[in-house]
Amino acid sequence: MMSPSAVLPAEPADSAAPRRRWLSVLARTPRDTLEAAISALDPAPAWTRLRGPETGMIMVRGRMGGDGAPFNFGEMTVTRCSVALPCGTVGHAYIAGRDHRRAELAALCDCLLQTSLFAQLNEALIEPERRRQAAERDKMLRRSAATRVDFQTLVRMG
Repeated sequence: MMSPSAVLPAEPADSAAPRRRWLSVLARTPRDTLEAAISALDPAPAWTRLRGPETGMIMVRGRMGGDGAPFNFGEMTVTRCSVALPCGTVGHAYIAGRDHRRAELAALCDCLLQTSLFAQLNEALIEPERRRQAAERDKMLRRSAATRVDFQTLVRMG
């Protein structure tokens, strides 16, 4: 008998899933890392701005316990940018904060990852940065877990 995990695909059959993953990584990548990855390309890519960079606000929503009713948590500053390569490939980026150059570089990386430079940029930029971000997230989770209080085990003396 086959296990249930053998029957289900590891990930949804969604052609946009890889792009969503690299856009998520690019949105959190520091500006100097993006600049280093772009400057390492030979020849240097040419691009034109289609939109932005523009800074604005978005509403951040939350849920109590992760699955409760949604509520408006507050506003957050974001910068967006869209660029195009001479071949017509279009890239987009949304980043937290007001760094216009970082948003433009992230959009350019999105463009380039859709071309024949995918393997080179994935190996040099996306995978190392994904691992760094995961390690940073794990470190933060370990630090916060150390301060967790389990209220179910506390007994009132009195």
